[in-house]
Amino acid sequence: MTSTATPHTVRAAASAKARKAALGSFVGTAIEWYDFFIYGTAAALVLGTQFFPGTSELAGTLAAFATLAVGFIARPIGGIVMGHFGDRIGRKSMLVLSLLLMGGATVAIGLLPNYDSIGVFAPVLLVTFRFIQGLGVGGEWGGAVLVATENAPEGKKGLYGAAPQIGVPAGVLMANLVYLPLAAFMDDSTFNSWGWRIPFLLSAVLVGVAMWIRLGLEESDEFTASKDDAPAETLPILEVLTKHWKTVLLAGGTFIATNGIAYAYMVYVLKYGEKELGFSKTTMLFLLIASCPFWMAGMAFSAHKSDSIGRRTVYIRSSIALVVAAAAFFPLMDTAIIPAMLFAMIGLGFTLGCCAGPQSALFAELFPAHIRYSGASLGYQIGAILGGGLAPMIATALFAGFGTSLAITVYFVGIAVISLVSILLLPEPSAAQKAS
Repeated sequence: MTSTATPHTVRAAASAKARKAALGSFVGTAIEWYDFFIYGTAAALVLGTQFFPGTSELAGTLAAFATLAVGFIARPIGGIVMGHFGDRIGRKSMLVLSLLLMGGATVAIGLLPNYDSIGVFAPVLLVTFRFIQGLGVGGEWGGAVLVATENAPEGKKGLYGAAPQIGVPAGVLMANLVYLPLAAFMDDSTFNSWGWRIPFLLSAVLVGVAMWIRLGLEESDEFTASKDDAPAETLPILEVLTKHWKTVLLAGGTFIATNGIAYAYMVYVLKYGEKELGFSKTTMLFLLIASCPFWMAGMAFSAHKSDSIGRRTVYIRSSIALVVAAAAFFPLMDTAIIPAMLFAMIGLGFTLGCCAGPQSALFAELFPAHIRYSGASLGYQIGAILGGGLAPMIATALFAGFGTSLAITVYFVGIAVISLVSILLLPEPSAAQKAS
């Protein structure tokens, strides 16, 4: 006796596959970004003294933030290489590879001797491992987004695509929840000596969990069909650069402010609050931790709305709100009043989330399936390197040069306007594919 699948069982199986894909995207992305962000927190708090001694405090901080930027330089390379093989071989294999690269490099940083132990080899190896981190995370976002959106039910691609996006603030939250007790209960000498290494070593356990989940993922029907139909000689990145370069540049432009302001908000503000406003590490970490749930809520809200009123509409409205939030952020922080600072952190976090929520589905829909990994990854990473990679270093240099946060506010507003103009110029996804 044979059994025939009913429409109900088919729908149930598809729904289960979609939920599994979203979970795998969220968990893996959260852990990869945990790895990426603990480096940023460490750069703000301790890496300057551990790996660049003998310099002034400002020079050490700038050097540590410069190594942070190295990861962003590597990200487009990871996006291009993994995007190519992700479009030709499959999304899943590249997600597994990205996780291995990120996890291995993070644990290696946790074990790396400092400058006092091995001299100049310490900063050289630190930069090398940071570069490998960048390669890993460069291939992560595109694959995670496509696994979530390509498996999503019709009419819910924005909502399901938000799963890997929400993984970003979830990674920030995990990173700072690990750092918070260390900063609170360890004295500075112990924390600077070995306490800062604990979050890096914990990555080994977290990566193991994510790997177990990701190995169970399946390729989407949409990708399988595109793989069968794509010409064998197609080089995805070449097609992206020759036929879709305007779309890639504008997509990257929409992300400059979201990523740049977010990195200053997550990394630079920790140092700013401690050095310029006189608060403890614990207080600044608490403020960041308290704002992360609102960041995630903004993503979920805007992603859901994008399924009903359109990606561009939500992105444009959110980008306008980001210009306002960027202008108000440092004036509120500079009051040095905790409730006002918390309001500033929550307001900016929610607005950043609203900008990021529809991004996954928007970027995925801009490109045909057979070049989607390459196109979406390259657009995202261009925005990342022009935004987040430079933001903490630029913010530090601006304050040092002008002696006021007003200079940083002008920078924030400037890149927010760039992103607003980019989304205004970016056509609807269907029109972008036809025009290219």
